[in-house]
Amino acid sequence: MMAWLSELWSSPQAVVEPATLRDAAALSQIHGASFHRGWGESEFETMLTERNTMVHRLRLGRKTIGFSVSRMAADEAEILSIAVAESHRGRGLSNNLLLTHLGHLAGRGIRTVFLEVEENNQPARRLYGRAGFGVVGRRERYYRQSGGEALDALLMRRDLS
Repeated sequence: MMAWLSELWSSPQAVVEPATLRDAAALSQIHGASFHRGWGESEFETMLTERNTMVHRLRLGRKTIGFSVSRMAADEAEILSIAVAESHRGRGLSNNLLLTHLGHLAGRGIRTVFLEVEENNQPARRLYGRAGFGVVGRRERYYRQSGGEALDALLMRRDLS
């Protein structure tokens, strides 16, 4: 009885696991709340069925609170997006999500991972820097803000092997 009560009141652990088609709506909602141009549910459904795309969800209890998406080609991958619901940011959960995702990419034979990030997205840049990514290029005026301002994209790379 005490074990059951303890389990009921204990805070759940965050779990990173493969996403499924049932997660498409939740992933779309998190993406839309995190980025200027959110991806729709159908876009996530497509990615979840593609063989060259890896999608993980970050789950806390029964609730999906984040995700990571990569597209793979040969021994390279590009992280297309990673996000954690705003109410759960600042707790280090994205670090666990990213490192677990990278581990799964390495397990699939991926040797090099690329991504791009808005130059002014300091939380993401810190996350990627801590995970071993380095800036290897820049795309000028790549991202458009809602007010029309154009920001550069920083191209980042990490070798897994």
